[in-house]
Amino acid sequence: MRILLLEDDQIFGDTLKLFLTKKGYFVELITNIRDAEEITFNEKFDLYLFDINLPDGKGLDFLNALRYAEDNTPTIFITALDDLNYMAEGFRLGAMDYIKKPFVPKELLIRIEAKFREDIIRYGDIKYNPSSKTIFLKDKIIDIGIVPTQIFAKLLKNRGLIVSKYELLECLEKPSDNALRVNLAKIKKRLSIDIKNIRSRGYILED
Repeated sequence: MRILLLEDDQIFGDTLKLFLTKKGYFVELITNIRDAEEITFNEKFDLYLFDINLPDGKGLDFLNALRYAEDNTPTIFITALDDLNYMAEGFRLGAMDYIKKPFVPKELLIRIEAKFREDIIRYGDIKYNPSSKTIFLKDKIIDIGIVPTQIFAKLLKNRGLIVSKYELLECLEKPSDNALRVNLAKIKKRLSIDIKNIRSRGYILED
């Protein structure tokens, strides 16, 4: 799992990064919003850990900008503040949890593992995380694109059932039968799975 840790306290950030890295996570430590904006534009993460108060702004405002840009990566806020208004705003923006300083790193690990363990959907060698919209193939992240991921998610959540063509077309910005076939072909090739076309009814990902 790839984690972006946005924390301006370098010593505290390094401590968390070392602890989570030893537990098998990849952690990118960033100390300001400007650099965080750049890395979230260029790279995909499975989880954001954001401090509230940063040298060049607030983590809440940054999360709001990410959500506006349709980045729905699961987020946990880290803060020394004890203000219910900040907490309420964080959850309104889609934060999945809140942890107050001081805390021991193991408490954060427990929260991370509890949240993600309940989310993962498995299909053969494939794991899908609905919260981060991340696909793992043999435990490696594979990016097949936003639209193919949405289509795959619908088929996966309804595996064993026929999903109508019209429901899958809703995933496309410019719906057409040809565009849907192209996306389905991409999914089958990249994930090495079989998606069957049930004539006049739709598509099925068999159990």
